[in-house]
Amino acid sequence: MSSQPIKLIVGLGNPGSDYEGTRHNTGFWFVDLLAQRYNTPLKSESRHHGMACRINVNGRDCRLLKPTTFMNRSGQAVSSLANYFKIQPQEILVAHDELDLPAGKIRLKTGGGHAGHNGLRDIMSAIGSKDFHRLRIGIDHPNDRREVVNYVLGRPSKADREAIDDSLDQAADCLTDILNGELQKAMNRLHSSR
Repeated sequence: MSSQPIKLIVGLGNPGSDYEGTRHNTGFWFVDLLAQRYNTPLKSESRHHGMACRINVNGRDCRLLKPTTFMNRSGQAVSSLANYFKIQPQEILVAHDELDLPAGKIRLKTGGGHAGHNGLRDIMSAIGSKDFHRLRIGIDHPNDRREVVNYVLGRPSKADREAIDDSLDQAADCLTDILNGELQKAMNRLHSSR
């Protein structure tokens, strides 16, 4: 299953040092990792409400974006940048924390609902589509719905952080396939690991 090449990778999180190491910011961690790997610093793009840069991977251009709005306003940055560069929903990959996967698991998915994730909900509303791709970064679940907010805004244990970082590395290793739209190939690699 080949789809359109990915032209924009968005990492979800909350801005500011208070949130830096929290589970809700794993999307930011992924975009930071890619910017670092491709030696391209993210720069403030105030007109697009985020930090952004352009990387080139084997001849393919891709933009990276970290919205600097808070999580529940992520769509503002995504729609602004996507409209400006004429990027379609099917050419967007959103990396976000996923309560329904254990720490260390990472999954690719196309379309679907927001499952209560405020960042995804706002992006769907802002771009008028749910047909974008998601990189679901497992952070595990606190097993009590009332604890979810504190849990996602808390920091993972050392072991969980290492497991999450390993999973982000695995996803970054699949970047060429992802950007080429070879999502099935990337899924097979990611979903068979551990």
